Amino acid sequence: MTTVKPSGDKPNLPPTSRLIEVFIMGKSYKVPETLTIQKAIEWAGFQFIRSCGCRGGICGACPTIYRTKDDYKLKVGLACQTVAEDGMYLVQLPFVPVQKAIYNIEEEKATLAAIEKHYPETFRCVQCNTCTKACPMDIEVMQYIAEIIKGDYKKAAELSHSCIMCGMCAARCPAELQQFNVAMFIRRMYGRYVLPKAEHLKNRVEDIEAGKYEPMLDELQQVSSGELVKRYKEREWEPEPYEVPDWKPKDTKYL
Repeated sequence: MTTVKPSGDKPNLPPTSRLIEVFIMGKSYKVPETLTIQKAIEWAGFQFIRSCGCRGGICGACPTIYRTKDDYKLKVGLACQTVAEDGMYLVQLPFVPVQKAIYNIEEEKATLAAIEKHYPETFRCVQCNTCTKACPMDIEVMQYIAEIIKGDYKKAAELSHSCIMCGMCAARCPAELQQFNVAMFIRRMYGRYVLPKAEHLKNRVEDIEAGKYEPMLDELQQVSSGELVKRYKEREWEPEPYEVPDWKPKDTKYL
């Protein structure tokens, strides 16, 4: 087996890993199997300056287009999630070019007219479902576009909630929609005009403005880095709402 020294983020590889061939921007490289595309690119000697963020499938900064051996299909995925394959030809997208609407949310209304004004191409959707197939988060993109066209802002906001705005839906769309920007617009309109205001959030903002948490922040500024790390590791985790609906922290002095 050929010995290769990794660069960038060093992965933990099983001792039996074999080398596979990938093509990065058209050039052949030998990299260990089991690596994600992102780690394979680093192993090949590249250093990420952009198109790299959370490394956990959250930020949407690493959309990648690729083809695999003996398959004519053009595929898409996030470089931090997709495992490199032998014979893979790949190229990363620094971003997907779109024209984001500029608007004043206070002057808009949650109506179809607002969509027609800022994102009229939305109504060109042919319901081909290419956008859904391209989504790395398995979001029903075609369906939330359909809900927008029907005027159901609530359903569209819920379906698009997990969007990481990587742009792969827009990159593959034959009707040239900007699905992720339209979804963001819808969620803003829904939150501003449809959802009832959260009373607990209003109360918390009032507490902050009244200086309720200033003593706690002052105390934290006085402790050592080691103590901060200790408190962070020992902090009480809030469970998911559906796991413990009536959960309350043990320490309530800051509530």
